[in-house]
Amino acid sequence: MFRSIFTVAATMAAMTSSVTAETVGKVDVDWLGNDIVIEAFADPDVEGVTCYVAYFERGLIDRLQKGSWFEDPSNSSISCEQTGPIVVGDIDRSREGESVFSERRSIIWKSIKITRILESESQTLMYVSHARDIQDGSAKMSLSTVPLYAPPTSP
Repeated sequence: MFRSIFTVAATMAAMTSSVTAETVGKVDVDWLGNDIVIEAFADPDVEGVTCYVAYFERGLIDRLQKGSWFEDPSNSSISCEQTGPIVVGDIDRSREGESVFSERRSIIWKSIKITRILESESQTLMYVSHARDIQDGSAKMSLSTVPLYAPPTSP
């Protein structure tokens, strides 16, 4: 029952984000029901780029043992790849970039965010997966890059 309540809460949180992700993989990591979940989402403003985010999801037994019923760790990893011809739309080109994906990791405050930054000198898109919390910042992050130039062709 708890799993279904958590799933409903996570689904509602995902519905409020600008982009929805599709679960494409799930890896069991222990006997407590903890999993690594892998989700994929297409960049909404850069056609031809898909990002894959992996994060830890706590199981019911782990929640019973450790408390923190409505919170998952904010650790995540990201890999973004060119999955078709790249067409860059109207994106924020500032050094701060813009948020392209967010998913809650607790009922209220904590979330995982994906921020896209265009490094114009090297013509590279950078995607940073990081935790976002109201007051406790986190150094947990992951970076993935997608070059915007065409790869060399073989003779």
